[in-house]
Amino acid sequence: MIIVDSDILIWILRGHVDIKEKMTQLVILNNIQLFITPIQISEIYCGIREKERTNTTLFLDSFPCINIDYYTGKLAGEYMRQYKKSHNVTLSDSLIAACCIQNNLKLWTLNKKHYPMLQKDDFIF
Repeated sequence: MIIVDSDILIWILRGHVDIKEKMTQLVILNNIQLFITPIQISEIYCGIREKERTNTTLFLDSFPCINIDYYTGKLAGEYMRQYKKSHNVTLSDSLIAACCIQNNLKLWTLNKKHYPMLQKDDFIF
């Protein structure tokens, strides 16, 4: 099971063929379930174009959403404390990483450098 980062979602929404093919491979060929969090939803909606709203909503609604609880927030805070100064880690990325760890999910992202708190095995590609 995998959490899909915002960058991947944006590439898919923009029609990037390679990323769409990887998603098809994961979901259809390998029967892997993909998830998002409220973080990805907020990041996508803050940059949405009005003409994209309907398709974007349908696309995001197709993913189960992992909610953020107390323990995830606490872990994200620890990540911020540890990596904010040295790696300029954002709260959004800390929360996504914490969701992955708390739920034993891998992360699909093209921005691995945003996640110094995760190990190589925590990423899907």
